[in-house]
Amino acid sequence: MQVTETVNEGLKRELKITVPAGDLDTRLNNRLTDLKGTVRIRGFRPGKVPVAHLKRVYGRSVMAEVVEQAVNESSQQAITDREERPAYQPEIALTEDKDEIEKILKGEADLAYTMSFEIIPPVEMPDFADIKVTREVAEVDEATVQESLDRIAEQNKPFAAREDGAKSETGDRLTIDYLGKIDGEPFEGGKDEDAQIQLGSGSFIPGFEEQLTGLAAGTETTIKVSFPEDYPAEHLAGKEAEFDVTVKQVEAPGEVTFDDEFATTLGMESMDKLREAVTEQIGKDYAAQSRGKVKRQLLDALDEACKFDLPQKLVDTEFESVWQQVTQDLERSNKTFEDENTTEEAAREDYRKIAERRVRLGLLLADIGDKNEIKVTEEELNRALIERVRQFPGQEQMVWEYYQKNPQAQAELRAPVFEEKVVDFILELATVEDKTVSREELFHDPDAENDDDQGGDGETKA
Repeated sequence: MQVTETVNEGLKRELKITVPAGDLDTRLNNRLTDLKGTVRIRGFRPGKVPVAHLKRVYGRSVMAEVVEQAVNESSQQAITDREERPAYQPEIALTEDKDEIEKILKGEADLAYTMSFEIIPPVEMPDFADIKVTREVAEVDEATVQESLDRIAEQNKPFAAREDGAKSETGDRLTIDYLGKIDGEPFEGGKDEDAQIQLGSGSFIPGFEEQLTGLAAGTETTIKVSFPEDYPAEHLAGKEAEFDVTVKQVEAPGEVTFDDEFATTLGMESMDKLREAVTEQIGKDYAAQSRGKVKRQLLDALDEACKFDLPQKLVDTEFESVWQQVTQDLERSNKTFEDENTTEEAAREDYRKIAERRVRLGLLLADIGDKNEIKVTEEELNRALIERVRQFPGQEQMVWEYYQKNPQAQAELRAPVFEEKVVDFILELATVEDKTVSREELFHDPDAENDDDQGGDGETKA
């Protein structure tokens, strides 16, 4: 095998690799020898077919396999010998000349191809002890716990049917049948029976619930509303519609008593256990928010401290992914860049920076993890898989088997776990100062609306 470097510009590399025809012929003969014991050809006893005869019968098809194997092995060997780390799967370009291909398959010409890639740049690690971050922490107070309990009570309050002829009021729960029409024609998704709606909840189209107020059970009415301009279903957005409604039942809300009986309706042993569970959940929410904010500070500091050239193909790929999501979101909401107080050119520039940041941090965290032998264990991967499976109730077995059989899907699960472990490693070495704040301060994020590239999990491409 002969390797000649043809391009060495910045991070770009291009190699010309030649595998001699004699090497291919040796590989071919070895492969055909292996086949002797398995092929069955009329006129020959098993295992006694001459290699020369096998070459005449199967030579071309086997040589195609040999060429593929030779490309895979020689390209990998070239990378190993150069001690370089490609940033992505190298691009292999074989000759497109049909005559040349034919000669290679006949064993009359050397196999020559080019391999192009960009390398992962050398990264100078900062002194993690010099990184200073502030970890905001908030205590769970009784008032917050009671607010959560009040919300739970609101969501689980009992309802009782009003007297015959009693008219509905805000807060009541109605059971209705309805049929929606646009221009007199029913539309998809516009029909339901025994639907429940709580007046004042805002769960239906604006104006729908208001027109149900003051109606008694047994009332039939027609409601006229307009779908919002940004309604998710594009064929309904901005359209005027009429709904033929039959009110079947009107129920008034009752009061919730915070006692053990109420707790048992929620699957808890007692009110004390319910309060403990609520307190614990709020604590987890606070910890997750604190973690997200300190992680953002850490990534900001790393992004600022580590500047290096980036493989442009990785940046381009990441940008295209981000840009596709941005344009799809605009299309779904029927908005333009002008509606967002920007231009397409300016937006492209901003999101290009986001892509560069993600790639930079991804490469940096991957390098930190590699140099410090940070690994994702099978147990950790299985926990992540279980969490993913739980997101698909009723399809657990199918989702589990999909991930078990799909290495790429497993890699997507492993990446965020790996990222969190690297972040934990850096935080152990960094200077972290705890600061007690209020709940409002903890959840306040002044940059949220204009900082789409930041946040919790999934920011980088490690």
